[in-house]
Amino acid sequence: MAKATKWDKRFMQLTETVAGWSSCYQKNRHVGAIIVKDKHVLTTGYNGAPAGVTSCEERGECLRRKLNIESGTRQEICYAVHAEQNAIVQAAKFGINLNGATLYCTHQPCVICAKMIINAGIVRVIYKEGYPDEFSLQLFDEAGVEVVKYEE
Repeated sequence: MAKATKWDKRFMQLTETVAGWSSCYQKNRHVGAIIVKDKHVLTTGYNGAPAGVTSCEERGECLRRKLNIESGTRQEICYAVHAEQNAIVQAAKFGINLNGATLYCTHQPCVICAKMIINAGIVRVIYKEGYPDEFSLQLFDEAGVEVVKYEE
């Protein structure tokens, strides 16, 4: 990525703030995502349990750690919805069109999130931290979604 613009910096700072809202167990990744179009924030999302479901933070333990599930695998064995998924779901809930938008995220999206991002019409993903899921990058490439690792 070319040097980050002032807008990239602002949006990435916002993803860090949103990540702080995570209801995942304290020792896990707290992930934030925002979806932006024309310098306007459309939606936000963070990783956490679905509405009405007790979170790992409230339970006092992480189910994935309890079951010794390796990071980047078996994402379905988790109480949390990913930040990217929550941001896309918020758009659906409120009738917001994401076609042509950019998703900023604290971490590289997993393959499940990548599929949702592609089908939502998001054309660019900017992430800060890596994630052990090369298949997601392959899908983004094949679908023509620009993926950029954020560098200040």
